Amino acid sequence: MMKTKKNFKYKYDGYFFSFPIVFMLVALTIYPMLYGFYISFFNTNLVTRWKFVGLRYYLAAFTEPTFYQSVFLTLGFMVLVVGGHFLLGFVLATLLNREFRGRTIFRVIFMLPWFFPEAVVALLFTWIMNPMYGVLNSMLRGLGLISSNISWLGDKRLAFASVVFVCIWKGFPLVMTMILAGLQSISKDYYEAAELDGAGKWKQFCHITLPSLKPILTTVLILDCVWWFKQYTLVYTMTAGGPGTSTSLISLSIYGTAFNDLRFGKAAAWGILVFIICYLINLISKGVMKDNE
Repeated sequence: MMKTKKNFKYKYDGYFFSFPIVFMLVALTIYPMLYGFYISFFNTNLVTRWKFVGLRYYLAAFTEPTFYQSVFLTLGFMVLVVGGHFLLGFVLATLLNREFRGRTIFRVIFMLPWFFPEAVVALLFTWIMNPMYGVLNSMLRGLGLISSNISWLGDKRLAFASVVFVCIWKGFPLVMTMILAGLQSISKDYYEAAELDGAGKWKQFCHITLPSLKPILTTVLILDCVWWFKQYTLVYTMTAGGPGTSTSLISLSIYGTAFNDLRFGKAAAWGILVFIICYLINLISKGVMKDNE
């Protein structure tokens, strides 16, 4: 009898220990997703109005200019931000991979933007770019580059570029760190052999560095694209989608549809479509990684 109880205990110990995590995963992730999918079939304000509309919001999204404009703006935002991450990250990773005094200190300094919460970064740069008392305008005036203050976040022509710049500054350390780790994993023997064969720096980069980094670059590229495609906090805190719709990313459009217009069903449908886009990016990453293997 005692042996049976012991076997029962050992058999189900794993389930008991994993239950809290599974419960939290279901409560905080799976249930909200399923509930969002459910309300996407209703014209609802979640209180008094529950009118079944079926696939109406999904079909309407493909003909609604606001959805297309937000998606294309978000895609452009994602391309610029991720491109900036890789350009800046690759240059800094290459420099930090060299031997020089104080290299560890510089690595820590360049990692600092990633440690700050997004809301803190957004508020910091909102203050820096303030048209009245911002540090940026003061510095540019002191250098003689501008004669009057510029409204960096209040001008339609500058707001989008300003937000992209801040997002690049915030996110490049992750890409830099991953590329730096990849560079350090490449054996120096490859470069020495290439030099003996007469290969220059460019050929070494194309035939040794890039092929060795391809799995890391592919993974980081996909993760970075998905992360910044659904970016919300930085942009909302800095501009709230304005001025006009110049920085109205799809995440901000979904938020406005739900909490400003109280059209939660439509917002849920748009959220599901964004989830599908992110899932397609994930499938592409798996396919590419499978080819690499």
